[in-house]
Amino acid sequence: MDEESTRRYCRTPDDRPPSVERGSKVQACQEEREIAVVPHRKTEEPAAAAAGMAPSDLSCCPSWIRRKVRCSGPRGVVNLLITKVCLLVLLFGVVWSVTGPQCLPGGNMFGLVILFICAVLGGKLVGMIQLPTLPPFPPLLGMLLAGLLLRNVPYITDAVFIDTHWSAALRNIALSIILTRAGLGLDPSALRRLKAVCVRLAVGPCVLEACSVAVVSHFLLDLPWVWGFILGFVLAAVSPAVVVPSMLLLQREGYGVEKGIPTLLMAAGSFDDILAITGFSTCLGIAFSTGSTWMNILKGLLEVVGGVVAGLILGLFLTWFPSEDQEDLVLRRTLLLLGLSIFSVFFTHVIGFAGAGGLCTLVLAFLAALGWKANKAPVAAMVGLSWDVFQPLLFGLIGAEITIAKLNPSTVGLGLACVGIGLVIRLLVTFSLVHFGGFNLKEKLFISVAWLPKATVQAAIGSKALDMAREEGNEVFMKYGLDVLTLAVLAILTTAPVGALGIGLAGPRLLDRQVKDDGEGGTTVPSSNGIGPEKGHVTLESRL
Repeated sequence: MDEESTRRYCRTPDDRPPSVERGSKVQACQEEREIAVVPHRKTEEPAAAAAGMAPSDLSCCPSWIRRKVRCSGPRGVVNLLITKVCLLVLLFGVVWSVTGPQCLPGGNMFGLVILFICAVLGGKLVGMIQLPTLPPFPPLLGMLLAGLLLRNVPYITDAVFIDTHWSAALRNIALSIILTRAGLGLDPSALRRLKAVCVRLAVGPCVLEACSVAVVSHFLLDLPWVWGFILGFVLAAVSPAVVVPSMLLLQREGYGVEKGIPTLLMAAGSFDDILAITGFSTCLGIAFSTGSTWMNILKGLLEVVGGVVAGLILGLFLTWFPSEDQEDLVLRRTLLLLGLSIFSVFFTHVIGFAGAGGLCTLVLAFLAALGWKANKAPVAAMVGLSWDVFQPLLFGLIGAEITIAKLNPSTVGLGLACVGIGLVIRLLVTFSLVHFGGFNLKEKLFISVAWLPKATVQAAIGSKALDMAREEGNEVFMKYGLDVLTLAVLAILTTAPVGALGIGLAGPRLLDRQVKDDGEGGTTVPSSNGIGPEKGHVTLESRL
């Protein structure tokens, strides 16, 4: 090719003459041939746009590719179902490729993966049960029942094996996450605003129910006094997993917001759980201590003081490190917070001060949240994501600890009697303690009913005594620990659905409703039981 031809065919786009509109003929020069620019078919443009391709990108593609681009895949529920099934199969495949025989039927990893998948599916199925005007059933019931079925269905039980050490470790990690969320969720401003009624509601029902359960279980189940108080504090905690979603639903509809009832119950619930976990940790340390009674009590007090001091030190550390000028600040804070929380629970267990780990986690999370102030919300959201992973494992593992064939019918019957007596005491004490809080009769009844559900804390700490007894090989303590775990599961199965239904049914009927009055600048006015607003009345909460 000569020099002139080379310049003509290697000409840059800037040197070429401008072309005219699409569909016309481009005349480059007399020596060059005419090039016809054929417009693309317009039927391909929407399909190409839907596939994320420019219309001109398909011109060089074969016809079978253009036909596949025009054919869109499944969407909606079918696409979501296929995606989740693929994720579950991929999870099993990755674990199998890493662990090998451990992921085959009868292996430990196989049992954990199958338990996790079944617990997730069980939670989804129960969460889909939606009755009109009622909050949805808590998904944790489906997770618990999934573990219970895997342990008690013939042939499946032989294939789904879970090592006790792995089970205890995963439950301790879930406990660390629960305590971290509780510490982050504490609201000092709510405590100052609600003051005496919040303290009474958090302390009184928890302590008196624990004491009544301890006394009843001592005489009905022949538990020693310290094990009776362990059982009492396990059963005395209210469940935030049931109360908080129900309160948010009522708050969104305007029920009880005039007197701050949803806010009161959500704030007092965190303090109630902390008190129950503190009492449980102290009694647990005393039960597994050796020596005289006074030395055991002194050791329990030392665990409380040591846990608080360690939490203060670690919480101050988290307020300073990492500094706010670092990249990925939220991620680093979350990793440090969760890492210190899990380490505190496991380390105190190793050194023989198991009761101090929970208090240390609570204090460090609370102090870190105070130091981060408004910036704690993203960290709490990331901690919530980790709870979404460990919640199915926790409730599934708790359900898998119960073998129905080995249960003593008298233990189940007397245990239900203990749970029932404790609930009656809790109802009466709650109704009495909110008597001077400025609530009417219907609101007192609702608060008493809303203070019944039990689930999260019972699942987290219900098996801890049994795990410690297994490590020591003490058959007597293992029997006591199994009784505590059995009653914790019974409490979850009975109070969680009843409490959720009770809150959903009683809320609209017993609480006054605030509705927005569009004619008065968006202010809110109360209506008696949601029947007709009273105009011209601006409440304290709307002014705040």
